[in-house]
Amino acid sequence: MTSEHTAELAARAAEQHVVVIGGGIGGLVAARECAKVGMRVTLLEAADALGGSIRSAELDGVVVDTGAESFATRGGHVRALVDELGLSDAVVAPGGGGAWLHGIPDAPDAPLPVGGILGIPANPFQDDVRRIIGWRGAWRAYLDRLRPPLTIGHERSLGRLVASRMGARVRDRLVAPVTAGVYSAHPDDVDTDIAAPGLNAALTRVGSLTGAVAALRLEQQEKAAGRPGSAVLGLAGGMTRLVDALRTDLEKYDAEVRTGVRATGLTRDGKTWTVAIDGETDAAPEPLVATGVIVATAEPPARALLEEHVAGLGEPAPAPEIEIVTLLLAAPELDIAPRGSGVLTVPGSRAAKALTHSSAKWRWVREAAVGRHVVRVSFGTQGEPAATSSLDDDAAARLALDEASAMLGVALRPEQLVAAHRSRFVQAQPSSLIGASERRDAVRQAVQQVPGLAVVGAWVAGTGLAQVIPDAVAEGDRLRHALLWR
Repeated sequence: MTSEHTAELAARAAEQHVVVIGGGIGGLVAARECAKVGMRVTLLEAADALGGSIRSAELDGVVVDTGAESFATRGGHVRALVDELGLSDAVVAPGGGGAWLHGIPDAPDAPLPVGGILGIPANPFQDDVRRIIGWRGAWRAYLDRLRPPLTIGHERSLGRLVASRMGARVRDRLVAPVTAGVYSAHPDDVDTDIAAPGLNAALTRVGSLTGAVAALRLEQQEKAAGRPGSAVLGLAGGMTRLVDALRTDLEKYDAEVRTGVRATGLTRDGKTWTVAIDGETDAAPEPLVATGVIVATAEPPARALLEEHVAGLGEPAPAPEIEIVTLLLAAPELDIAPRGSGVLTVPGSRAAKALTHSSAKWRWVREAAVGRHVVRVSFGTQGEPAATSSLDDDAAARLALDEASAMLGVALRPEQLVAAHRSRFVQAQPSSLIGASERRDAVRQAVQQVPGLAVVGAWVAGTGLAQVIPDAVAEGDRLRHALLWR
């Protein structure tokens, strides 16, 4: 590109004003994509703090993650952003051993078996598998080896696939705790081809589901050869360091970041957008005039802003309400990490769906806690309100302590609770649920028909930073290209 073209592009960029509505990770990343080419960017966040599902709190002097605590390494997108922002030295891998299962009918708690995919075992007679499903379940699962294979794509539902091939015990005792913990969903509602890509094809090729799991595991190991590492990573000091680094980077590019400001409406006049806002002061703030708008909020407020301008959004997707209660405990009996890094529950067995022993899982948390322990208890799943939803904060903390005591196998006492924090989320529908991809694609295509408009965030990208970040980069790039070359 010649110096004349570069100067022309810079001049075009300077003429643009992009307003980003929402200061979660999707909004921050999309704003950065526009700001770094010289566009004027204003980011609005209704809450007092940025980050969305990435949150932290201080419990008796210990700063801990109270929302997302890690990121998936698949695709390398999150790690690339972390490195770009100068946080490479803060990246840490989890420890503390694997997860356990709690609430197994007629059986004690046991470690989650190794060598499976989403809880589906490659060998039902493996000791750690049989301990959970029993001999009856193991022999029923073995029938999978004797049944004819399915054709590719014959069974879209993961739960129905597992139950038909290996029986209800494998689905309910092994797969359901994993899908509830990861997707807040029953396995019957999980799309096989999205949650476990290649599993249906491997089943057809190999002839059994257990064989398909073994084949996929082998393929994964071969691909990972020479690339050792954890499937998830975290940041020492907490994931809010990523939020802080993004804000600093935006300010370096002269972007304006305004918290406590809510966008209340959008109007469009030709190539110009007007964003009505509320907040900051008692007086009505002046609306913002923009050439481009990126809506980066959760689904309900996003739809309220978009519906007047976008046809074909479809019906809103059901989204589970999730609550995480974080406990700081003076409980030396947890020093031995009795349940490794955490616990998944068999659905229906407990009020909580999962527990993370954060001070066992993350060395930086253990060092910050100075002899105490940090435990996170998660409530709520698809179609069921969180058991804490109707409780006040003190009652929610007491329930979380009771659940933690049962799930960790340790009699924790009320006087051992030093401090507690409660976070509430409306979780976007996971991308692995049946029909979710089609709904997201329809929303994205409808929005992209409107010039100067983009939408990012988990409700259109899928849950998890590994999906939200590359999607926000792509949408930010699409919008800035459209603005610069229209």
